[in-house]
Amino acid sequence: MDLFDMARERTLVKDAPLAARMRPETIDEVVGQKHIIGEGKLLYRAIKADKLGSLIFYGPPGTGKTTLAKVIANTTKSNFRQLNATIAGKKDIQDVVAEAKDNLGMSMKKTILFIDEIHRFNKAQQDALLPYVEDGTVTLIGATTENPFFEVNKALVSRSRIFQLYHLDKEDIILLMQRAITLDKGLKAYNISIDEDALNFLADVANGDARVALNAIELGALTTDSVDGKIIIDLKVAQECIQKRSLNYDKDGDNHYDVISAFIKSMRGSDPDGAVYYLARMLYAGEDPKFIARRVVICASEDVGNADPRALILASAAAQAVHFVGMPEAQIILAQVVTYIATAPKSNAALGIFSAMKDVGHIQIKSLPPHLKDAHYKSAESLGHGIGYQYAHDFPGHYVKQQYLPDELVDKIYYEPSDEGYEAQIKKNMKKRLPDKQQPK
Repeated sequence: MDLFDMARERTLVKDAPLAARMRPETIDEVVGQKHIIGEGKLLYRAIKADKLGSLIFYGPPGTGKTTLAKVIANTTKSNFRQLNATIAGKKDIQDVVAEAKDNLGMSMKKTILFIDEIHRFNKAQQDALLPYVEDGTVTLIGATTENPFFEVNKALVSRSRIFQLYHLDKEDIILLMQRAITLDKGLKAYNISIDEDALNFLADVANGDARVALNAIELGALTTDSVDGKIIIDLKVAQECIQKRSLNYDKDGDNHYDVISAFIKSMRGSDPDGAVYYLARMLYAGEDPKFIARRVVICASEDVGNADPRALILASAAAQAVHFVGMPEAQIILAQVVTYIATAPKSNAALGIFSAMKDVGHIQIKSLPPHLKDAHYKSAESLGHGIGYQYAHDFPGHYVKQQYLPDELVDKIYYEPSDEGYEAQIKKNMKKRLPDKQQPK
């Protein structure tokens, strides 16, 4: 490195974005992801001991994948090299491998190769790397926002330990912003004071992405005039920095439950416009789309049920798709299933389970009907088990009248189909098969 290279590097470090300057240098400085780097966890121990095998970090943007790689670079005694799959090619891999072989042969020094956005490498590029990961020439650390089981060479995945990173908690984001305005490498020189409302707003809007929050704080510091030598970042400034209006929606407060209640009641009440509005309100405020998807799945059974059995299928598929695709595209998936459920025929007949649960807890049952008991083992017949059981498929319409409920519950009805949608046909079928049993009105 010549004098010009050194000067350029110092300038880049000095002028680097706040999110880059605030990257921790040791594992103990890392915020969040305690499920993998909490003290005593496997990855924590491996980094501390400098005993790393190949691994892949998988998670959304801003959750610390590159940060963990930088921490490893600062900690390890191995030669550390970095490539970005968006711009690197096969030749770059070959150069790193050649250097790694030389280091291993001359100084017995291992090489850790960090590849950011590893899913961007095509199959040929990933295949070119595989032999050197297998023989230990390089230790691979990959980072990806995409599911590695789909987007990364299966052979590479099988030789790596996968660590999944999650969106940071609101408290983690707040801690990072507070560090940023108090540390020398951050914004201490600007003498910033930030309101609690602004902190909470930026932490909510960041939606678990530390980079978003830090970029907003930095923009506020650079564009806000100081008052008596102090820069004040209040809610108004925070909104301008992130170009997003603050909503009265506290994910831990009453308004959260009010909005989700209005959302569910709009779907139940067959109002797709209201349902989509409250969906948008939750997404805008940073609500976890997986939480919304779970509520939609519940609504599909509780409020639609067998009036349209496809609703639960679609809701379950949407929940899986939301997890697989992520934001922002997940909002389209949610809108599709929400409007389907809102406009579907309605039935809450599945709530009969609660009546059955109550009876299970309060009514003592002496015995199940003997003909329904298991008769597949030796001597079962001597106990009366299975005697008199009639196999439904041996009869016309695949139905035969016999007792199924215990004696104490013979006249109980737990499922009362409505006259809506497919349940109207179910009700018709039940009346045809059970003409003597009490039927719902």
